[in-house]
Amino acid sequence: MIEQLFGSKTRVKLLQLFYANPNRSFYVREITRKIDEQINSVRRELANLLSIGIIVSENMNNRLYYEVDQKFEYYEPLSTIFGKPGKKISKKSASKEEATVSASGSGSTELDNLQAVGNIELAVYTGQFTRDELSGVDILIVGDVNQTKLGKFIVELEAQDNKEIRYTVMPVEEYRYRLQVKDKFIADIIQSKKQVVIDKHELLTQATK
Repeated sequence: MIEQLFGSKTRVKLLQLFYANPNRSFYVREITRKIDEQINSVRRELANLLSIGIIVSENMNNRLYYEVDQKFEYYEPLSTIFGKPGKKISKKSASKEEATVSASGSGSTELDNLQAVGNIELAVYTGQFTRDELSGVDILIVGDVNQTKLGKFIVELEAQDNKEIRYTVMPVEEYRYRLQVKDKFIADIIQSKKQVVIDKHELLTQATK
C-alpha cells in the first residue's frame, strides 16, 4: 500500500532509510548496499527526493552525501510514517538535534547486531556518520558489552561502510561520572551532530537538561 502511495519500492526504501537515520549522511553506493536496489534506480529516486526538498546533498572528499532535511515543510508527518513511531523531533537547532531512533526498514539488521553485543544503555553515531568531527569518534557505546562480539560488529560495519571506525566504550558509571565533572569528551559528544541509536533510560536526554 505504501509503495502504491509513494510511487516506487526504491523511493519507499529510501524514505525509510533517511527518516530512520536523521542526521546521518550516506553516499550513493552505501545507499544501494543498505537498501539492496540497483544504483540507477537509486540515483533516479535520489534526484526526485532532492527536487522535492525531502533530502539535501553535499559534496565532501569527492563524494556526494545525502541526508534527510529536517527543515522540510512536511518533515514531521513523513517522520511519523517512515521514522520511529511516536518520536517527534523539535525543529529548533535541527542540524544539531539528536534523534532517538530504531533503525527500521533497511537498518534493522545493523541495529539488531549492535544490540547483540551486550547490554547497551546508550549508543550514539557521530563523526564520519554525520560528518561532524567535533567529538573525534564515530561511535560512543555506554553499557556492559562483550568485547569479542563488539569487535566483530565493528569489523563488519567497517567492511560494509568501507571505512575505519573510531569507537569508545564505557560503563554507565563512568559515563555518569564524566557527565558530572563536565568531561570535555562527553560535552563534545552532546554538542556534536549525532544520531542516537539506543538510549534506554534517556541518558543523553538527561545530559542536555
